[in-house]
Amino acid sequence: MRVHVRVPATSANLGPGFDALGLALALYNEVVAEERDGVTVTIDGEGADRLARDAHNVVARGVRLAYEAAGRPFKGCALACVNRIPAARGLGSSAAAWVGGLAAGNALLGSPLSRDALLGLAARAEGHPDNVAAAVFGGLTVSCGTPQGVTAVTLPVPKNLAWVVLVPEVTSATAEARALLPRSVPREDAVFNVQRVALLLAGLQTALPAALSVALEDRLHQPYRLKLFPWMPTVAAAARAAGALGCVLSGAGPSLLAVVDGDGQAVGRTMEEALSGAGVRGRARVLDVDAAGASSTAS
Repeated sequence: MRVHVRVPATSANLGPGFDALGLALALYNEVVAEERDGVTVTIDGEGADRLARDAHNVVARGVRLAYEAAGRPFKGCALACVNRIPAARGLGSSAAAWVGGLAAGNALLGSPLSRDALLGLAARAEGHPDNVAAAVFGGLTVSCGTPQGVTAVTLPVPKNLAWVVLVPEVTSATAEARALLPRSVPREDAVFNVQRVALLLAGLQTALPAALSVALEDRLHQPYRLKLFPWMPTVAAAARAAGALGCVLSGAGPSLLAVVDGDGQAVGRTMEEALSGAGVRGRARVLDVDAAGASSTAS
């Protein structure tokens, strides 16, 4: 049997929702998997020149993890990966690899594992649930890790909003971006973010986009990460001046995510120009929200 899996890109945090919010975007990695003796991996697209092509590949590790969770012996697999999600840019490429492998392994086994089970496995492998929850379920996800596992809820997103992703040519490591964060923050900053993440969810669910101009503000992670991305305030200000409701780091960066009430093309061009003016090249694209999450078909 051969299975085909599609997994969306994801943007975590959305400003104030640090390690809690994730948004699935219509940019996809694909995996075709078959059971084989031993592991082989072919890769087209992003990371083709540097990702492992053996059992150490993250997608292959995800397949094995699904077999182990289902209590089935794993002899190997042949994987053909088509990667469109830029790596090390804050768009969930690692989460997509884990979820893609887990979904492929589960499909090869006849889908004995539920989506909630896949979420728990992926969150443990990834180390945090925000990206993987969005990759598994699609849409806007709110996720919470507990000693018993991960709880996630998917929410609809107003269709009139455009999501503009600016992907710089520079890369960033999540571990490096996390290392800049303090162990504790002032209570005023915690309250600031609690207010805004609540307002963000309320504004999205009641389709009141004007609330987002305040709701996308953050004090918990973005101010500390400006050391890595000193051009962010200039690009974000240009995006807002061009009509964006707000502009935030996508995950740990360096990609930026702007939200526009209406067409986002003009904002995307403005963001590209502002980034170029800061001496960094990059490409902006307007992406739809993916509502389905990881999907698999068998042939």
